[in-house]
Formats: sequence, C-alpha cells, structure tokens
Amino acid sequence: MAERNAPEGTRGPAVREAAPADYPEIARITRDAYLGAGYFEGPEHPYMVQIEDVAYRAARGTVLVAERAGRIVGSVTVMAHGDGFDQVAREGEFEFRLLVVDPGVQRTGAATALVDDVEARARRAGASAVVLTTGPDWDAAHALYARLGYRRAPELDWPVPGADIMLQVYRKAL
Repeated sequence: MAERNAPEGTRGPAVREAAPADYPEIARITRDAYLGAGYFEGPEHPYMVQIEDVAYRAARGTVLVAERAGRIVGSVTVMAHGDGFDQVAREGEFEFRLLVVDPGVQRTGAATALVDDVEARARRAGASAVVLTTGPDWDAAHALYARLGYRRAPELDWPVPGADIMLQVYRKAL
C-alpha cells in the first residue's frame, strides 16, 4: 500500500497512501489549514463538513499523506477522470483536490512533494494532464500552482453545489 517518494531529507517529506487510522489527523489538518487561512467562517460551514469526511474521499479517490519524522504534515486527494470524486478532470486527465499542509509546517516542501507524487501517478497511468480546483482568492495556493507549472483554465471553473463557491481550475499538461 505505501508508495514512497525519495527518502526523507533528500527531497522533502515521504509520501504514501493514507490508511484509515490516518483519517482523523488528515481531517484536523484540513480543518486547520482551511480555517487558519480564513477560507471559511467556521467548522460548521457546509463545505468544511464535506471536506473533513476523509473516508468519503478515500472511497472515491486516493488520499495521500506527506510525512516528516513519522508525523503526517499534509494531504491531498487524487483521482482519475471517472473515479467518482473528480469534478473537472476530462477523459485522460488526473485531478487533485484538497491539498493541505499543517499550518505549522507550511512552506517546507510538503505541498510540492504531494504534487510531485500526484504527477508521477498521472504519468504512470498515461494521463495527458493534471487539473485542480482552488478558491478564487487563495493567493498562496495560486502562487504554488504557478511555480509548479500549472496555468489557469477558466473555461473549467466549477461551482460547489450548495456552498456558494466558484472554484477556479488550474491545469498542467504532462
């Protein structure tokens, strides 16, 4: 089950598939990252409730974690077009959602390690591109995605049902 990137310390944190025992920590990091950045007013926001359900995500895609010194420091959910949790991926594309890093260790390479792993999985599967969604005013995320080679694809922007949020789409050809 555990697929790892380069050894810890040589390229950043190790990345592996999440186990059910990891779900509470992933939910905590998701909550802390989104609320800490001011994306939602509180944990009762309908979208916050939805994205904290890690078991739901894992049943429809692959949840990955980044670990440093045995501690989960970040997570992302990845899926191929048609997996059931994808929103904007088209035929032959992979999508990732809910890329989060524990606020106390942001900007230490965890997000990059997770995205690198997503892209490697997509390439192995023969995908033509990777797409993602992000909030319109999430400037730190936009800067990360631009640095990693993702470009805006506004024709794919996606509204979250029942949450009054229009997510922006970024895409990277592989």
